[in-house]
Amino acid sequence: MHFAPRHSASSAFCLFTAFFVLASPLVATDWPGFRGRNATGVAETADTLPDDIGPETNVIWETAFPPGHSSPVIVGDQIYLTAVRDQRLFTMALARATGEVLWEAETPHAGLEQIHRIGSHAQSSPAADGERVVSFFGSSGLYCYSTNGELLWTRPMGPFNNDFGAGSSPIIVDDYVVLCQDHDTDSFLTAIDKRTGNDVWRTDRSEFPRNYCTPVVWEVNGRKQIVVAATLRVVGYDFETGSELWTVRGLSRAVCMTPTVGGDEQLYVAGWSAGGDAGERIQVEPFDKVAPSVDKNDDLLIQEDELDDSPFKQRFSQVDRDKSGALTRDEYEYYRKLFDVARNVVVAIRPGGEGDVTTSHVAWERTKAVPFCASPIFYDGNVFTIKDGGIFSSIDAKSGKSTKQARISATGDYYSSPVAGDGKLYLINVEGKLTVLRATARWEELATADFGEEVYATPAIADGRIYLRTTGHLYCFGLPDAAH
Repeated sequence: MHFAPRHSASSAFCLFTAFFVLASPLVATDWPGFRGRNATGVAETADTLPDDIGPETNVIWETAFPPGHSSPVIVGDQIYLTAVRDQRLFTMALARATGEVLWEAETPHAGLEQIHRIGSHAQSSPAADGERVVSFFGSSGLYCYSTNGELLWTRPMGPFNNDFGAGSSPIIVDDYVVLCQDHDTDSFLTAIDKRTGNDVWRTDRSEFPRNYCTPVVWEVNGRKQIVVAATLRVVGYDFETGSELWTVRGLSRAVCMTPTVGGDEQLYVAGWSAGGDAGERIQVEPFDKVAPSVDKNDDLLIQEDELDDSPFKQRFSQVDRDKSGALTRDEYEYYRKLFDVARNVVVAIRPGGEGDVTTSHVAWERTKAVPFCASPIFYDGNVFTIKDGGIFSSIDAKSGKSTKQARISATGDYYSSPVAGDGKLYLINVEGKLTVLRATARWEELATADFGEEVYATPAIADGRIYLRTTGHLYCFGLPDAAH
């Protein structure tokens, strides 16, 4: 792979940056994990950002880069990403000022795990804290590096029971690396000592099948909680022990997005999966009614080739949680129940609850125009969402009422989540079509661009710069007269 930064630094500068970066605490100009600090997706500084960006517009630098779906993470003078090249897995660092590749560290693996047809073996975003960088490659494990690429520790993982692969990202909170892995069996949430790689605590989540929510921190009354949204419910866990503190029920069959804690201290959660919209419910006949007619060998199991037009046929690998190749009555009925009770919803949750707070702490909910993979974003009193097909919505965060919902120019699917700063929203669909919106209740389009490459990563905003990863490049955008 040839790396071609549009503007590059001298070799001496690159060597100095690569090997003599001084560790420093996080500052407001950093973007230390997936969707930034605590996954808000919002720039922390008031720097002026361009109204218009594109492959030839307000480009500070551009670097050809290997494929991957992980999102840029920025701490200090470096940008961190994971990538796949020639069936090999890498954690990579680039110079923030120039896009020059400073170092790359290869992750060994016995074999690449099975992934979704549009997935990547570099799906999870890294996390950094100014002293270390943590990368996660599914069943290849968790890897911690110094800021000059020295391997500090590793944690083997898996193999995970999930033919879509792993997608949730690690986060660094105080002295812990927090990681949630929801797969078809053996799901868990864990806190790991960021200095040693040893377990601090591990919480069983085996009730949950595959989900892809990255944890967020919700600090309530001075007490940190780890929040994870997943099948049918969102849960708050005690940061120090991993014990469950509260739950809200009534979510979707699967959750592929990450919640956000708003500036109003409320938690905003969304979940969508097929069959969860009113009027489009998927219903499946009970096992005891179906089995007598399809169980041809009378083994009290249902094989994939014994199903005809059942919704379970196309989802067979998910319903078959233990991957035995046949559905037991319990597996069948578990998923039948999910289709019966799952709800596609955007929900606002008030802080301070304990136990089941579904009826006491839900401030509002909306069941229209719920996004699939793109996470909701809170900005200036509004909650913004983008649904596949380009349906963009603004919701008043206090009342839960819709203020504007319309289709933007860039239709198609959205795996990348919106980010915001300087009164603007930046969002890009999988086809690489970008939209800049004015981030107000009555939002409006400011600019559009077409990058001509697919995009799965969420952009980063730091220190007046926007960093965008396509499947072949990493771009840095900003106004040319901005001081840096």
